[in-house]
Amino acid sequence: MGKLTYVMNVSLDGYVETPDHSLDWVNIDDEVHAWFNQQAKVVDASLYGRRMYELMAGYWPTAADDPDTPPVMVEFAGIWRATPKVVFSSKLETVDWNSRLVRGQPADELAALRHEFSGDLDVSGATLAASFIRAGLVDQFGLVVHPVVLGAGTPYWPAGVDELRLRLLETRRFESGAVYMGYEKA
Repeated sequence: MGKLTYVMNVSLDGYVETPDHSLDWVNIDDEVHAWFNQQAKVVDASLYGRRMYELMAGYWPTAADDPDTPPVMVEFAGIWRATPKVVFSSKLETVDWNSRLVRGQPADELAALRHEFSGDLDVSGATLAASFIRAGLVDQFGLVVHPVVLGAGTPYWPAGVDELRLRLLETRRFESGAVYMGYEKA
């Protein structure tokens, strides 16, 4: 059985987006993007919350069609389209792009998904990840910390989580000033 990982871009003060859901503060240069591409290549499936899926589906299906799209982004577009996606939503009626819709409770659905996909899964979106974190189901956590303080927004770590002890697996510094920190449950 594979691991469930949660990796997000995070501000220095722990937010994954601004209060109005903006990601304009994130500096994803070619080096950081290439790193994310490598992470995306090794998952069997990606688990998405509605808002993150809508954000991704609004750009990546056709990103490679624009001749001005940088090669590293063209590569990610191909990875994104090819990766099976499971979208947790009670509001969406349909999903596309190698995706399927799930309406059940995330923690309950994860057991079936782990039987279906024997390798690693990643969870995208802080709200969906929060349900897995609260249930103690996330195996590894990754934070790409950017040198920006937002002051408010959606936190990486959900409220109401009991003490969670972690063990550092890896760090990496990017030329942009971002730093990756990877942890597993201790």
